[in-house]
Amino acid sequence: LSLKFGDVGNLKGLVIRFLLTTNYYQLSVQNWFSLHRLQLFYNHSIQATFNATRIYAPASYSYHCEHVSSLQRYDALLIPSSANDLSKLWEVTFIDFQIQGFNIQEGHFAYAKDCASFFSPAILMGLVMSLILLLVLAYALHMLIHLKSLDRHYECKASPAYFAQMKDSDMGDEKEPLRSSGNESYELRNQQFCKIYI
Repeated sequence: LSLKFGDVGNLKGLVIRFLLTTNYYQLSVQNWFSLHRLQLFYNHSIQATFNATRIYAPASYSYHCEHVSSLQRYDALLIPSSANDLSKLWEVTFIDFQIQGFNIQEGHFAYAKDCASFFSPAILMGLVMSLILLLVLAYALHMLIHLKSLDRHYECKASPAYFAQMKDSDMGDEKEPLRSSGNESYELRNQQFCKIYI
């Protein structure tokens, strides 16, 4: 499959050629096509060659990927074919790339096999967080099931007592004056009693 762009700037006769192959796989019981190689032509000669990896789909499907690139930040699906080749000097990136080499009907792409993996880093992180939350929930339920009821019941009643003014100096730190109109009275602090039922 050749894309001919003609003269682009200083590049005379720019052509991007996709070499596609098709194979029959018995396990899937169908033909699959794959992008085997990408070549860049200009000035009427091959200037760069990239080997393609992991670009394949069933022959009745098309292949789609958000980025097909020779750059590492885009997962480098295009690899320079040789260290001595000029492809090391090229950076090739296709955005919103879709290709179909065989079984094309009415000039439209067939259903696309996407390059996004089922276990991308975001999906794996979501699965890990879900597992952690599930473990916390299981631990909480375990603690609730094994929670024992209290065998002791406590009943405490506060009993403030009021007394007329007392002149005993020993009770000085246990009494507190109440502000009220009329007679002066005192309340004993911490005056309460508790009953414990076992």
